[in-house]
Amino acid sequence: MSYIDRVKWGEGEPRVQKVFESVYKDRGNVPNLFRVLGRKPKLLNSFNAHVAAVMADDTVSARLKEILVVRVSTLNHCGY
Repeated sequence: MSYIDRVKWGEGEPRVQKVFESVYKDRGNVPNLFRVLGRKPKLLNSFNAHVAAVMADDTVSARLKEILVVRVSTLNHCGY
């Protein structure tokens, strides 16, 4: 598997740190995907807005959404 450098806490642009703080507040951690996207702040902001919109919609429970993420990843043979 290829390795892509992740933005560490305290590194990166202020807008990246702002997203990290928001994600940490909501989740209790900053997933590696967000840290990788921190290398491209526009992508990070866009992705974060998308995730927030999906998770805010309460048609389906947050637990089921997380299960679906894992299932789709498995079906797509994601190594990570």
